[in-house]
Amino acid sequence: MEPPVLAPTVRPRRAPSLSDIRAPVEDDLDAFRSYFRDAMRSRIGLLDKVTRYVLRQKGKEIRPVLVLLSAQLSGGVTEKSYRAAALVELLHTATLVHDDVVDDAERRRGLFSINALWKNKIAVLLGDFLLSRGLLLALDHGDYDLLHTVSDAVRRMSEGELLQIEKARRLDIDEETYFRIISDKTASLISACTACGAISTTDDTDEITALREIGEKLGLAFQIRDDLFDFGDVDVGKPLGIDLQEKKMTLPLIVALRTADARERKAILKIVRRKKKTREDIRTVGEFVQRHGGLAYARQKMQTLADEATVALAAFPPTPARDALMDLAAYVVARKK
Repeated sequence: MEPPVLAPTVRPRRAPSLSDIRAPVEDDLDAFRSYFRDAMRSRIGLLDKVTRYVLRQKGKEIRPVLVLLSAQLSGGVTEKSYRAAALVELLHTATLVHDDVVDDAERRRGLFSINALWKNKIAVLLGDFLLSRGLLLALDHGDYDLLHTVSDAVRRMSEGELLQIEKARRLDIDEETYFRIISDKTASLISACTACGAISTTDDTDEITALREIGEKLGLAFQIRDDLFDFGDVDVGKPLGIDLQEKKMTLPLIVALRTADARERKAILKIVRRKKKTREDIRTVGEFVQRHGGLAYARQKMQTLADEATVALAAFPPTPARDALMDLAAYVVARKK
């Protein structure tokens, strides 16, 4: 059975650097960081020490950049835009801290995780503190629209994780369910960023909806790129086969299983079900996915989503913010990590 063929996509834009993407909001990011630092302060010495450590793990700041670029696109960055970016980052950081506890992870962005340094109890309490600070930041300023948008994203993230765990036990996931999972797990927060940026500066519901949908497509493409990394699609730091070790059914594998005959499908699923996979197991699954067109299909699907986001952005007037968001769509599919 031949792998399904997607509609042809437009040529991707030249992959820009993150500094190119951030350029239109570089000054605004300084104001955001001030909001973020202030929101994390505490009179409790231990808590203040831990939050200062968290601030060292700055990362790429993709989410605040998305909020600020969307705000610029919709009329201009305001004080509410800074609060929106800080709210998103506070709630996102809280979920990461809790994720590290659940996964018993020792590292986060190259540094020791909070649970590795201060143990699980403090890590869980820190996550709760960050969550409450985000809620209060919105409530103190009456930003109920921002709070509703971000809270809904956190709900979806939790549901997506739980659905993925449920499906990993039975390995009965199809493409439709896969997209439901990554829409909730990953795209929900990205779409919340673009929506919050628009909400912070305009009441135009059509514009807010358009930016929310653009964020959704960018988030879906971002997650497919991550899934491709697991099969060694490019030379990156993510360990090859980590999704397979966790029995996660990602798009390349789902498509390959769909196109294989019953005998080969059964053999591959037997490997996926193993509690511990060897390097040979991972290589076997990787070759199977490549041979049955899973990688090619996932790459094309990812590019289609990025192209759709770019086309939707083209409907906005040309500005540095719009061009930066278009560049971000190109970056998402071309990134190496």
